[in-house]
Amino acid sequence: MAKKEIEVILTEPVVSLNANEGDQVKVAPGYARNFLLPQGKAVPASIANQRYLEALKARRAEREATELGHMRDLHESLKSLRLHILVKTGESGKMFGSVTSGTICDELRNQFDVELEKKRVSLPKPIKAVGEYDVKLNLHAEIEAELKVFVESKNPVEVVEEETAEAAAPE
Repeated sequence: MAKKEIEVILTEPVVSLNANEGDQVKVAPGYARNFLLPQGKAVPASIANQRYLEALKARRAEREATELGHMRDLHESLKSLRLHILVKTGESGKMFGSVTSGTICDELRNQFDVELEKKRVSLPKPIKAVGEYDVKLNLHAEIEAELKVFVESKNPVEVVEEETAEAAAPE
């Protein structure tokens, strides 16, 4: 027996369907009846709702164009930024904890008043050492940027300086 599917028009993006607002998709009747329609994520696909579909597509295109323009401006401003993050370290210079994408977004907001979602920060693994890093930012599907991040210690590291002084002294 063949599966019956019904067509619905999405009113907002649905991750499980991998579809965006304004898309017309075929789904199982139970999924539409029990989840999409009651939560307002979709409307039934009918001739009357076709006009609604066109309005949704126009609204989505306008929103994406605005977002693209905003991300281009942000890309230009991020080129010159240097983000300094102060972290607690032990006497040997070993860092307590790590710097994550959430930390980077919080510091961007605090230091430069730049709002960025943490999902846009591409950090393969948390930063666990003091130093200079190039962090990749996925601002838009078409726009990628790099941000210089300097992870610095709040307290001066004296042990490392003594070791370098001893190494420099002639024997």
